[in-house]
Amino acid sequence: MLRIIDARTGEPLPATSPRRGPARVEVHALRRDATQWRVLLVADLLVRALELDATPVWPLLTGPGADAAARADAAALGVRPFEPAREPAPGPAAVARVLHIVREGDPLPDAPTVAVAPVASDDLVRIGSAEPSVVRLALLEHHHHARVVLDAAALDAASDTLKRWRRAVAGWARQPSRPIPGPVRDRLRAAWEDDLDAPGVLDVLRRAETDPDLADGARFEVYAHTDRFLGLDLAGEVGSV
Repeated sequence: MLRIIDARTGEPLPATSPRRGPARVEVHALRRDATQWRVLLVADLLVRALELDATPVWPLLTGPGADAAARADAAALGVRPFEPAREPAPGPAAVARVLHIVREGDPLPDAPTVAVAPVASDDLVRIGSAEPSVVRLALLEHHHHARVVLDAAALDAASDTLKRWRRAVAGWARQPSRPIPGPVRDRLRAAWEDDLDAPGVLDVLRRAETDPDLADGARFEVYAHTDRFLGLDLAGEVGSV
């Protein structure tokens, strides 16, 4: 079961209600900066994890920064479209709000809340011009509760990793398909269901990349399945190698 750490209590709680009905995820947009991009990305991970758990999701954009620019930033990052929120919001009760806590002690909404740590960067022009998947991976390398420095070194490392993985996935795709081993599938699910632990998911991918007991066809299925959560277009070079 997907669980998130609620910023109101610091304790984990289920991200879905026992009724298993449709879920509403609200993104609270404040300003246009690298931290806001991370907020959008974490919200996207929450939506993807809920969908992998077969939960219908209604994603909404709220807050003073909820404008066309924020939606354009979300699209540029490969984030699923978020609708503008309407008041009063119809439909199911919110599963969670995702926001950056600007100052310790700021009031929190009366709903489960995922807090996102800030991003430090002095090169927003380069970030904005980088491939969206590169920015996503550079941010996903760190848990969303940890502060991140998004600089040229982080973007270069993410770019190198993505190039290597995409070439590998394209090569593995030419081999006979094999099922994902149960233990690997369980480790992946355990990671993303544990407060959206993207670094834990990436660790599973790195182990699968070099596991001598894993057939290449199974490696391909591992990466393709995991990309439903990560959204990195890992199969983007299939057919070109």
